[in-house]
Amino acid sequence: MDINTFSAYGYFFFTVFLVVILYGYIYHLYSSEKKGVRNYEKYADMALNDEVTDHPVEKLSKDEEKKGDVNE
Repeated sequence: MDINTFSAYGYFFFTVFLVVILYGYIYHLYSSEKKGVRNYEKYADMALNDEVTDHPVEKLSKDEEKKGDVNE
C-alpha cells in the first residue's frame, strides 16, 4: 500500500466522520426544538433585533448574573 492509497482511505473515512458529526448535530437541534428545550426561531430574530435597547433572547438566572458581575 503506497502513500496515495493510504491518503485516499484517510480522506474518505474523515469525510464520512464529518458527515456523521453533521447529521448528529442536526438531529440534536431538531430534537431539542421538538422537546421544547430551546426555541431556535428566537435566535434567528437576533439579526433583526440587535439594538442595545432590545430585550435579550434569554434571561439569565440569578446565579448566572452573579457569576457575570465583575463590578461587585
